[in-house]
Amino acid sequence: MLLFVMVLPCSAVAEPRGALIIFHAGSLSAPFEAMEKCFESRYPRVNIFREASGSQKAARKITELGKPCDVMASADYAVIDELLIPQHADWNILFATNQLVLCYTDRSRYADEIDPHNWYEILLREDTAWGHSDPNLDPCGYRSLMVMQLAEKYYNVPGLYKRLTAGRQGRHVRSKSTELISLLESGKIDFVWEYLFIAVQHDLRFVLLPDEINLGNHRYNSFYSHALVKVAGKGPGEFMELRGKSCTYGVTLLKNAPNREAAIAFMTYMLDPQGGLKVLDRMGQPPLIPCSVSAKQMKSRLPEVLQNYVKE
Repeated sequence: MLLFVMVLPCSAVAEPRGALIIFHAGSLSAPFEAMEKCFESRYPRVNIFREASGSQKAARKITELGKPCDVMASADYAVIDELLIPQHADWNILFATNQLVLCYTDRSRYADEIDPHNWYEILLREDTAWGHSDPNLDPCGYRSLMVMQLAEKYYNVPGLYKRLTAGRQGRHVRSKSTELISLLESGKIDFVWEYLFIAVQHDLRFVLLPDEINLGNHRYNSFYSHALVKVAGKGPGEFMELRGKSCTYGVTLLKNAPNREAAIAFMTYMLDPQGGLKVLDRMGQPPLIPCSVSAKQMKSRLPEVLQNYVKE
């Protein structure tokens, strides 16, 4: 009886419960929806509330609007490093990779003509409509600009980036990349810049770009660094310059997380190769196994249960 009394409180404390608030990149919507269902079935006393948006926008909900949040997952780990650390978070775990592709459908103009060699010529045609997400709100947006900058150098076409991004009627910009999919599927635009796994999840046709420009191969980081994009910074009127690098996703636990216990339980599931990382892999997004941290000294700051899934 004494043993039963002693164990009961510990079991109750170990069981996470309550609301868990997660802000995440729009490109993570499908895998996080699947993770939510699995996690809540495992921990029925937890109720997850997710908000999808561009990663910079998600960070600004925390830094500028003061919205409560437990876990923030970004499509670019640098957003967490630049906007949340050190004031709002202590560490940043890198958990997945991706690459950019140019998506289209059977209804798109020049669908049967476009390929990895002529895509930029087709985007420049007067009757072509195409889009990308807002570079000030979504990493896919500034990464799209980086791809076009790198294309100018890779294909040796002087002035290509300026011609592509000039204010022309055919170019459409939305707050996050996933908002462009409905425009694409309805036939209102012909091509959109997206991550590869988004294209796979939505069964879209796409142009696979050379590794030298698709931001998907870390071996080309030195070449990717030739791309430079200026985006909105931490405060009004502030800007930060971002250099090209391979697409790497990051996740963090907020210092003032309202439900720290549930947040750590979720991240333990999320970073498990047989848990959330397996979901990512199944949905076409390559996970990092093991995960890593954006700076070596961060590993010692992680909750002990998460250190098992992370290398320095």
